[in-house]
Amino acid sequence: MSAQKSFVLIGGSYGIGASLANILLKQGYDVTVLSRTKPEHSDIRHVSFDVATDSIDLTQLPEVIDGVAYLPGTIALKPFHRFTDAEFLADFQLNTLGAARVIRELLPRLKAASQSSVVLFSTVAVQQGMPFHASVAMAKGALEGLTRSLAAELAPKIRVNAIAPSITDTPLASKILSSEEKKKASGDRHPLKRVGEPMDVAQAAAWLLSDQSSWVSGQIIPVDGGMSTLRV
Repeated sequence: MSAQKSFVLIGGSYGIGASLANILLKQGYDVTVLSRTKPEHSDIRHVSFDVATDSIDLTQLPEVIDGVAYLPGTIALKPFHRFTDAEFLADFQLNTLGAARVIRELLPRLKAASQSSVVLFSTVAVQQGMPFHASVAMAKGALEGLTRSLAAELAPKIRVNAIAPSITDTPLASKILSSEEKKKASGDRHPLKRVGEPMDVAQAAAWLLSDQSSWVSGQIIPVDGGMSTLRV
């Protein structure tokens, strides 16, 4: 029964994480969100957690975890020469080291499942070179390396994949998409002529967490409106 499966979302109070939590709840799964902000949905178990400073309180999580999605991210964009060492490190610590730490802490409970899945989040800017993206692309490039390394090391028990979205209309991107004009201009740069919606990315993540993707591991899956591969 799907209700027996338990999923943990690191960050799930808004944007893609909130959409993913809602999908999993509708499918009958048990969902726990670890985040600084309490989710609006009352059926979601919430554990207060700041990935930058906290260790996970395992006593509040299921003994068996069927899947984990790590959703925290950054969009720090500016010319390369203006980035400081501290800013590069901050992006790496949240996007990459935070993911590695969470997976390490939850690994025994992921191994306790018959088969489990880990979903991470990269960016189209790793494969599609973009100006002003040096810091986030560097951190997410390392995350893609972690994805493939762990997929090899943890197979066949645990599948590990990542999604690489283009810009998505979430609170994280609110400064970039702060007006309808900016949103249209950004959308027009994509072959599919729109920016992403949280549900576009969340549906792919839900698929990767589910048994429907049981023969998929070590993949970086673009959900990017065609940005990374198409020229139209």
